[in-house]
Amino acid sequence: MTAPTTLPSGLTVRPATLDDAAAVCALLNEIDLLEIGRADTELSEIQADLKHSEVDLEHDSWLLFDDGRLIAYGLLWDESGGERIDVEYFTLPDRPQASGHLLDLMEARSAERAAANGAERAVVHLHLNIAPTVDLGALRGRGWTPVRRYNSMVRPLSTGADRVPEPPAGVTLRPCLAEPDRRRAHALLQDTFVDHFDFHPRTYEQWLDDIDAERADWSRIWIAHVEDLGDAAVLHTHNDRTSMAWISALGVLRQARGRGLGSHLLRHAFGHYAALGRDRIGLGVDTDNSTGALALYERHGMTLDFALQAWELTRPAPR
Repeated sequence: MTAPTTLPSGLTVRPATLDDAAAVCALLNEIDLLEIGRADTELSEIQADLKHSEVDLEHDSWLLFDDGRLIAYGLLWDESGGERIDVEYFTLPDRPQASGHLLDLMEARSAERAAANGAERAVVHLHLNIAPTVDLGALRGRGWTPVRRYNSMVRPLSTGADRVPEPPAGVTLRPCLAEPDRRRAHALLQDTFVDHFDFHPRTYEQWLDDIDAERADWSRIWIAHVEDLGDAAVLHTHNDRTSMAWISALGVLRQARGRGLGSHLLRHAFGHYAALGRDRIGLGVDTDNSTGALALYERHGMTLDFALQAWELTRPAPR
């Protein structure tokens, strides 16, 4: 492990390790309480991030301590293989020195990663709560600008009102219990999200890593087959969050849109999780999604839980 770097005012920084997952989770839940009023980060999410095969913890993660207390966390990953670099950044409020130093490190590393990809610049994206603990004035002063908004939507579930619906005529659903169906689900997700903002193609193996396939419950990922079109839509959900069931992705092929498949898959998720005794279900949506996804979710009773803002920074890559 790299020795902590001593900073002015008694702060120290070092890379994260897998053993730090619990401490990072505790920090993020402390920030959750400040931003959305409840602890909403699961330990399994942090563990999946830290062990992801594309994350180089030694060079692409940062833990910032103040007298031994973890006060900030950063993580970088590169899905594009080009100029686009993604970072996560969480800090307790009123820590200007911490914020500035950690962002210095993350921005410089982003430029290095882009240069290693052969790109002339790094286009860095960061997602923050709409009212974050991060100092947005300082962020803007560094050249970051908001580029997209995402809503986290939620809906209550009731075993009486929410039942698994009968599929439309000519439509059948099947879970992805076999390897060929898992590969088909991956292909459908690639095809249905290809036109979405910030989409990056992922191979099947990369996708398995992204979703932490060792923990995935394949009985809760469904493919919709349409008689005259074949496999036309996919619904990816999971049940490992404490606060609610979650819809990770709902995608319908362009040629199959307008047939009610999205509504059916949404109501199928409602009924499935209500039958399991879950009382809430949620998902995230790009508010500028050209397919009208936000309006679809609102029509089915989903409301705003909290909002996220995507921020962007462009930096030249070192030669």
